[in-house]
Amino acid sequence: MSLTRRYFLKSAAAIGAAAAVHHELRAQESKPIRSPNEKIGAAVIGTGSRGGEHIAALMGRDDVTIRTLCDADLANAATRAKGIESKGGQAPQIEQDFRRVLDDPSIEIVSIATPNHWHSLHAILALQAGKHVYVEKPVSHNVWEGRQLVNWARQLGKICQCGTQSRSSPSLQEAVKYVKEGRLGKIEYAIGTCYKPRKSIGKLDKPLQIPATVDYDLWCGPAAMVDLYRPQFHYDWHWDFNTGNGDMGNQGIHQMDIARWFLGEGVLSPRLMSIGGRVGYEDAGNTPNTQIVYHAYEKAPLIFETRGLPRKDVDYSTGMDNFRGSQVGVIVQCEKGYMVVPNYTQATAFDQEGKPLESWSSKGDANARHFANFFDAIRSGKHEDLNADILEGHLSSALCHTGAISHLLGTPKKAAEIEKEVAGNKLWEDSYKRMAEHLAANGVDINDPKLHVGPWLEMDQATERFTNNDAANKLLTRDYRKGYVVPDAIANQARRSFDGVN
Repeated sequence: MSLTRRYFLKSAAAIGAAAAVHHELRAQESKPIRSPNEKIGAAVIGTGSRGGEHIAALMGRDDVTIRTLCDADLANAATRAKGIESKGGQAPQIEQDFRRVLDDPSIEIVSIATPNHWHSLHAILALQAGKHVYVEKPVSHNVWEGRQLVNWARQLGKICQCGTQSRSSPSLQEAVKYVKEGRLGKIEYAIGTCYKPRKSIGKLDKPLQIPATVDYDLWCGPAAMVDLYRPQFHYDWHWDFNTGNGDMGNQGIHQMDIARWFLGEGVLSPRLMSIGGRVGYEDAGNTPNTQIVYHAYEKAPLIFETRGLPRKDVDYSTGMDNFRGSQVGVIVQCEKGYMVVPNYTQATAFDQEGKPLESWSSKGDANARHFANFFDAIRSGKHEDLNADILEGHLSSALCHTGAISHLLGTPKKAAEIEKEVAGNKLWEDSYKRMAEHLAANGVDINDPKLHVGPWLEMDQATERFTNNDAANKLLTRDYRKGYVVPDAIANQARRSFDGVN
């Protein structure tokens, strides 16, 4: 099929109505349970560093054939294709335009590892094309589109797994069970830590020349198509709110998800606030490299701490802060003790004096386990069999996004002013004190107003909209570029019901 601009530049409504009806009929024709010996055709969209890990996990399975690699940067896809062939795999098709992937009936699953701003739209269009989807974290670039992805997955009855592989860790599953059974008593709070060194990405005095192998219009997709002033095209998009979500939405989404998992919360937080900024250097990035977010769940709060600067006199590559055994991890404090989860596969329960009570550790490839769970759910046809169903991915991603919204609406304040903001809440005071000490150790003077203090935002958990801040509600979504608009699943459902399609 010859692809044209007209093919893609349909309105979101037209795409939703036509694709949903057509592909729901296709889905009904297919059997939900597949033979383990039957090969499943797969495509990987986005072949950078994380995409390479998707490829490795899929190549490690006997029931999958990687038919296509797709990337807006043809050089990336070509490099990965050669890697597959060098390991004895069948040479995959290389595509720059993902629409060709969606039109290929031999492809039944799509694995998405593109930049964040594409995650939801790629996943939704793949679901509409009748594919099952594995999509990387965060599953969305903003709250609204993440909810649309959940709604489309449910409407179309397809399997959609989020790439939070910790959910498939047997050791973490046991640790969560241990806490939920009350072995440590009632949960008092959870703290997620993303203490991960991130150097300055630099800044150009003239726009970056986009690599010739990149279709920049396609790469930008839903995001604003603007000049870039960072020296490196790939990866550093994480530190630009136009395309990324900072380290809280990059690495931190894993720890946010683990913390929420332990808390057992199935909705967004009713109140939240952010304190943070991009400090220690000036570069082309605009996301915080130092941030604390307080999610005021009623049963037990979830605090998230992001730090990108190393300890004083410590090389970026060797050391960061450590809070109670956690650098990139989670601490769950309970009445009778606490749990430390220092990575994706280990956890230890301690009593109040710090004596270890029980430990859990999983061996094996976490990615392979998570993909195995994905394929098991495809064969059962039940999204309930997923360890990281798209709803879980949406909620944890959205906790990162709402924290970013408070930050974006914040104003710079001096240390004394910030101390007044957190006064009266011991957890908030302690978290801020640790951050202030960290910044002081890295030569950052917070008496000079550098940290942005965001407003307390209050959310209607049923509608996932703020009740006290109109400006915050505008940041729940974005202005999508023509041709790359995320389709509204609720509007589509209403239209289908009106047309007599159920």
